[in-house]
Amino acid sequence: MEEVYEVEKTFEKIDFTQRPLPKGEYELCSFINCDLSNADLSGINFSGCSFSGCNLNMANLAKTAFRDIKFSDSKMLGLDFGNCNPFGFAVKFDNCILNHSSFYHTKPKKTTFKDCNLREVDFTACDLSGSTFDNCDLALAKFDSTILEKVNFLTAYNYSIDPELNKIKKARFSQMGIAGLLDRYDIEIEP
Repeated sequence: MEEVYEVEKTFEKIDFTQRPLPKGEYELCSFINCDLSNADLSGINFSGCSFSGCNLNMANLAKTAFRDIKFSDSKMLGLDFGNCNPFGFAVKFDNCILNHSSFYHTKPKKTTFKDCNLREVDFTACDLSGSTFDNCDLALAKFDSTILEKVNFLTAYNYSIDPELNKIKKARFSQMGIAGLLDRYDIEIEP
């Protein structure tokens, strides 16, 4: 099957569960209100694309390239970004639901997560240097051997980060969020 090369094309309200997205390269394309749930996106290259109001739950991301991609208002449950092509990996998330997803062993440096649900997301062995978690719910998110240097957690909440298991030099936390750094000690903090 021949691969496609699409540039500056808009895909709107397409149900890719019925008709799979053709393999190939998508550059500066917009996906608006599309259903890509359980889609096989393996080996597809996305560059400078945006996904707005899309459902990408449980999509297969094996060797998928995400280069300078913006996801907004999208459902992205159970995605394994650790399977993506690491070359040029750069993403941004705005008002997305990423619960139960994994960034295991990835390097999404300087990534912005804004108004996102990141419940039970796995950030193990991940390099998040310089990233921002702006008003994000990190309940039960896993941070283990994670590089969190210069990460902004000022408005993030529900996180539990062990400073002894992660690199947190120059990371920023609010005074209210400090409790999330002390969970391992099982102490009670009162206002």
